[in-house]
Amino acid sequence: MNATNRCTRTLALVLLTALLGGCEALALSALGVGGSTAVNHTLTGMTYRTFTAPMPRVRTASVGALKRMGIRVASTEHADGNDVLKASAKDRDIEITLEPVSPNTTRMRVVARNGGLFYDSATATEIILQTERILGNA
Repeated sequence: MNATNRCTRTLALVLLTALLGGCEALALSALGVGGSTAVNHTLTGMTYRTFTAPMPRVRTASVGALKRMGIRVASTEHADGNDVLKASAKDRDIEITLEPVSPNTTRMRVVARNGGLFYDSATATEIILQTERILGNA
C-alpha cells in the first residue's frame, strides 16, 4: 500500500470518527428532549415534580399514593409554609415535602433513603407517579 492510500484511509477514518461522535451527541440530545419525563432527580437523591394543583389536593393524593403502595405515614408537620410527610417502608425512610409555589401550584420533593447514605430514587419516583395518577383521577 502506498503512502497516498494510507494517508487517505487515515484521513477517512479520522473524519468518520468525528462524524460518529457528532451523531452520538445529536442522538443523545434528541433522546433527552423526546424522552424527558416530568419527574426530575438531583445528585443529592431528591426527586421532585411540580403539580398544577393546590397543596391540600397534592397532600391528599400523596397520602393516597403511600397508602396504595403499602407505605406507612409516620408523621406529618407544617414548617415554613411547607407540609412535610415522613413515612417508612422496609429498610427505607421517606420524606415528602410539599411547597406551595402559588395557590394553584405545588412542588413535591421526595427523598427515599435506603440504609442511611444510599438513596432509592426508584421508590421516590414511584411515589410521585402514583400521586400524579391520583390527581389525574380526581
